[in-house]
Amino acid sequence: MKKLLLICAALLMMINAKAQFPMMGGGGSAASKVTGRISATILDSLTKQPVEYATVSLVNAKTSKTVNGALTDTKGKVSIQNIAPGEYKLVVGFIGYTSKNVMVKTTPEKPDNNIGNVYLAGTSNTLNQVTIEGKKNIVENKIDRMVYNAEADATNAGGDATDVMRKVPMLSVDINGNVQLRGSAVRVLINGKPSGTMANSVADALKMIPADQIKSVEVITNPSAKYEAEGSGGIINIITKKSNAEGVSGSVNASAGTRQNTGNFNLTAKSGRFSANTALGGMYAYPQDSRVVFFNQLPQRQEGSVTIPSSNVLQDGTSAWKREMFNGSLGLDYDFNAYNNISTNAKYNRFYNGGPGTSLITTNGSASGNIASATDMSNSNLDWNLDYRRTSKKQGEEFSVAGQLTQGRNNNDFTNDFRTGTGVPVNYTASNNIGRNREYTFQTDYVYPFSKSVTFEVGGKGILRNIQSEFSQNSAQNFDYDQNVGAAYSTIAFDLTKKIKFKGGVRGEYTAIDFQDAAGKPVKNDYFNLFPSAVLSQTIGGQTTIKLAYNKRVQRPSLAYLNPFRNEANQFSVFQGNPNLNPELSHNVELGYSTFIKGSMINASVFYRNTRNVIENIIQPDVSGKTLTTFDNVGNTSSFGANLFGSYNPTPKWTLMSNIGLNTYEIRSRQDIQGMNEGTYINYNFFMRSATSFKGGWNLELFGVVNSPRYTYQSKTDPMFFYGGAVKKDIFKKQGTIGLNLLNPFNRDLHIKTVTMSGGTMQTQNIYYPLRQIGLNFSYKFGKLKFTEKKKIKNDDIKQDQQQGGGMGGGMGQGR
Repeated sequence: MKKLLLICAALLMMINAKAQFPMMGGGGSAASKVTGRISATILDSLTKQPVEYATVSLVNAKTSKTVNGALTDTKGKVSIQNIAPGEYKLVVGFIGYTSKNVMVKTTPEKPDNNIGNVYLAGTSNTLNQVTIEGKKNIVENKIDRMVYNAEADATNAGGDATDVMRKVPMLSVDINGNVQLRGSAVRVLINGKPSGTMANSVADALKMIPADQIKSVEVITNPSAKYEAEGSGGIINIITKKSNAEGVSGSVNASAGTRQNTGNFNLTAKSGRFSANTALGGMYAYPQDSRVVFFNQLPQRQEGSVTIPSSNVLQDGTSAWKREMFNGSLGLDYDFNAYNNISTNAKYNRFYNGGPGTSLITTNGSASGNIASATDMSNSNLDWNLDYRRTSKKQGEEFSVAGQLTQGRNNNDFTNDFRTGTGVPVNYTASNNIGRNREYTFQTDYVYPFSKSVTFEVGGKGILRNIQSEFSQNSAQNFDYDQNVGAAYSTIAFDLTKKIKFKGGVRGEYTAIDFQDAAGKPVKNDYFNLFPSAVLSQTIGGQTTIKLAYNKRVQRPSLAYLNPFRNEANQFSVFQGNPNLNPELSHNVELGYSTFIKGSMINASVFYRNTRNVIENIIQPDVSGKTLTTFDNVGNTSSFGANLFGSYNPTPKWTLMSNIGLNTYEIRSRQDIQGMNEGTYINYNFFMRSATSFKGGWNLELFGVVNSPRYTYQSKTDPMFFYGGAVKKDIFKKQGTIGLNLLNPFNRDLHIKTVTMSGGTMQTQNIYYPLRQIGLNFSYKFGKLKFTEKKKIKNDDIKQDQQQGGGMGGGMGQGR
């Protein structure tokens, strides 16, 4: 019944908004999201012959920002597609000619404009090179987000999304590619919508996105009420490129190296109002030996009337895992007319990690044998969405309805063959787990601009989520978990003065949870939360912005945290999820400052975060005499932090970029949970990057990352440092690049040490992870490429496992 009520509430809001929509499209300036074209023929003023490969840029007459561009063909003709009605300046230039500006205007009634012949006159001087281009700032600051324009950074060619994320302000990326924002968990979206792949492993998913396909990355530290309240740190939204040129265009990316090999292909075809896009990609990582040393110590304890003496177990082993990934997608988009659009997209991903491992066992100081193990972990995900959007002649007015299906399947199989030093079998264990996740999402949004300075938004959303876990093929102990969310929101944005802007709103979310515990007893947990948000921003001198923001956020545990499957891949240190977890709730306050000085930028912020029911992994003695790692709500925390990002150009072709972030960590723990870190600690991260362009299309990039010790209530991970660089060369008239990438070239392994303590129970983990990478990459773009994004459905309400290790530890390090 609750599921039905949630669906009905979402549908009722959709119907109500749609019923009101036609009555609210008053006057106002004509502007549509779709579509039109501006065409011209570029000729030599003396010979009247076509000028081939002339550069044509279209600049918005009001904002002076470039919105599109193209090159002329062999007949001097050019056609710039997908142009919203408005007034523009056409800037034409070519080597040996004086650049020329032509004013152009289009309207919804006449979206296409052929301005005919444009004549270029030769220059009196001989020029070595003339470049006419509209170039975006690499970093832009907006009222509620920071935007890193990846397509404006030439050094991104040939890399993947992990390389891009390291350059984004305020983000910290560890050696495995896991991302944090201000020391907290963050929700990662692609084109404004969730991905089942991201829910399983952010690090692996980022490696599957070529850098050349990323248009921009939005860092939303203060999400408005329009977004799901998930993510105490905020939201990262990756906007990918999409061609809107007539005809066929695409890109090819490939890399080969000492650690992994990747290949990606993207193709877009557009004809009139219809476009289609498809992408294929794959990755293979060679098996390499990783050494993992575990030490587990258990105190003397009482089990009923039996006293169990203290014990310690040392495991020193190696594993040789391989990693394989594959993804494919297909998207279709159709404009019925200038005001109605429908689009659909399906994306499939599959990941595999696994391989053999061996480990020598020492119990209480005496050699006791060895373990031969094998682990196979795989997950596959399908995301499919269908979106309808309607705009009107009133600029900024928009109504949308969207639906999405997300389903995934995770397999986790392992075997352990424990034998004495003489080869006598001691025990043999084997188990498997199949986890399934399915979500149905319905969403509607409506935006109405009362004026140029006042915008109102309202919407609703329903999510029906089911998580299942089969403990073994014939087991009756299956885990079935339902989590249904109904939400409604409203926001308003307006200008208090010409320089002071405000955006605020409130979101209400009702969550209904239903599952059975280990004893088969039904458990229900329903709760309702209000999530207010507000941002106040002031512009000073046109180049400096100060903002003050507040929001309330939530993080709900996902399958990785909830799954009660008992993972005994390491039979001395087992792992098990906790289905009784409560969600985290946090209050966030931020004061930010941003300024631009002669092409350089400084962004600084200080923040305060108060979080209740903090979810962390803990260890404790297990009833079977082993160390158990699980998750729990360990307590509450108050955190203060600061972030400083700077970008400086010593010369026009040399960019220095740095990001420094720090935050305090202190837990007010529950009395029944013992820990080792009960004071106040400071986490920090430092990133430094140098990028230089040279003549002939050469680019050089160097970077280094330093991460401080990381603390949880029961553990400490030692600091780590890694570094790298790349040399790239433009080829094929800048349509392609070829390059050499290096990561930790002078050190094969990265040593990661973590100590965890709870009372007399202690666990020490030393991982020697093969990190050194030397690789060659190649990328090539073909066709006419111009990219935009469309609004998609967004689910950002699930706490993700930010400790995904990409398979480190050969099945031994599964205490996540």
